Amino acid sequence: MSGVGGGYPSDLTDEQWALVEPLLPPARVGPKGGRREKHPRRRIVDAIFYVVRTGCAWRQLPKDFAPWPTVYWYFTWWHDDGAVERIHDALRGKVREADGRDAEPSGLIDSQSVRTADTVPAATRGFDAGKKVKGRKRFIVTDTLGLLLAVHVVAASIQDRDGAKRPLLWTRLDHPGVKKIWADQDFAGRLVQWAAQILSRDLEIVRKDPDQRGLGGAGSSWRWVTGRCLGSDMGSGGLERGSCGEPRDPVRGDRSSPSGARGAAGARRGRAARRTGRLRHAGGPMTRWCSRRRGRGRSRPLTA
Repeated sequence: MSGVGGGYPSDLTDEQWALVEPLLPPARVGPKGGRREKHPRRRIVDAIFYVVRTGCAWRQLPKDFAPWPTVYWYFTWWHDDGAVERIHDALRGKVREADGRDAEPSGLIDSQSVRTADTVPAATRGFDAGKKVKGRKRFIVTDTLGLLLAVHVVAASIQDRDGAKRPLLWTRLDHPGVKKIWADQDFAGRLVQWAAQILSRDLEIVRKDPDQRGLGGAGSSWRWVTGRCLGSDMGSGGLERGSCGEPRDPVRGDRSSPSGARGAAGARRGRAARRTGRLRHAGGPMTRWCSRRRGRGRSRPLTA
């Protein structure tokens, strides 16, 4: 626990705050200076993580945090300033460095259709006929440790080969060292040619064996990696129901937020970054999602 305020499970520890604090932008003051910020930044960050983890509306923040308009103002400032993304990228780099991995990894792309909260506008929802889910579809690109590189949220009715173009493009622009990306057979077809011709990237389709059951089998270990990210990061309260709001809607909280996804991922990155020498990654106990399933030993380990 943080030792200040309410002591919620989502609060940062002292070690986590020591990693995050230097990455926040400096205080906004005029040319002649100005008054100091009224609320401790640590409690502002704790409040943001509380919203991401629980999925509550901004107005429902407990009273022991700063007033919700103040917390929301900081969130929009740090979102527009790029601080949220910088924090996430910095923590991901620390985790990869501690694990002895290259700075620029290979990539994995996957999608997940989820039911959404009642507050989500009907215009941004759709029906996934294959999964029989009405709601939204989340596309993620991760490295081989399951650390988030890109996230994109669309209506569940969007086909994988169409919705994947934007996160692949973002990965190409933000992480130019990622040359190869693995995907399952739902992404096969025109998308492979598009990635090669437009992005100059190798999108490799991993197909199931005809007699394969579930996620086991050779070549399927990457499914456990993306599954961990979807199960732990995207399982945070607001994200799992599609109700974690983008900065443009502080009251209703009815947008599935890439910033919220990075916030949830950043919290996990902060916990992992301080476990140098004993990191837990794909197939390990770091994620509840994978630990509840069996057969991980049958998968070929990823080394990229």
